[in-house]
Amino acid sequence: MKRLSLILAPALLTASPALAHLNPGEHGSFAAGFTHPVFGADHVLAMVSVGLWAALLGGRAIWMLPVSFVAAMCAGFVMALAGLALPFVEPAILASVMVLGVAVALAARVPAGLGAAVVAVFALFHGFAHGTEIGGATALSYLGGFTIATALLHAAGLALGLALTRWLSPALTRALGAAVAALGVTLAMG
Repeated sequence: MKRLSLILAPALLTASPALAHLNPGEHGSFAAGFTHPVFGADHVLAMVSVGLWAALLGGRAIWMLPVSFVAAMCAGFVMALAGLALPFVEPAILASVMVLGVAVALAARVPAGLGAAVVAVFALFHGFAHGTEIGGATALSYLGGFTIATALLHAAGLALGLALTRWLSPALTRALGAAVAALGVTLAMG
């Protein structure tokens, strides 16, 4: 045991802190913002689910759900930067994964406006989390990075949902929703 301590001591003394996201000082604010939603399973699952649900709803929901998510996410980001309080941020983010996954799994048929409102409420929490984790990043570049990444994740979910629904079976899209909801439960328990 003493020998192991002698080996590990120098490593522990020289190790740099682990970063869950890119360091803006090393990689730039845009890159830090762009990778922020991509490195978090909770963010990826919720954002892809927005696209999947929009694909199942069709019509105006195809653009309304992603646009309302991005807009509300930006508002949540600004709230965090302004120093406003928003309770239950992490539980709400985990709830977004489960609720959006269930909405896809059940192919919940709601008016586009209601679907947009649901995703906007959850997006507020996602944006707030981005704002509280900005670190040393420049706000506008960071915002641009995570906004573009979010839009791309929505587009990926939408493209996947449309392809599965139109060319294979809506049941496959619904199965993905069930998997997302199950992963959300797993994340919440972890």
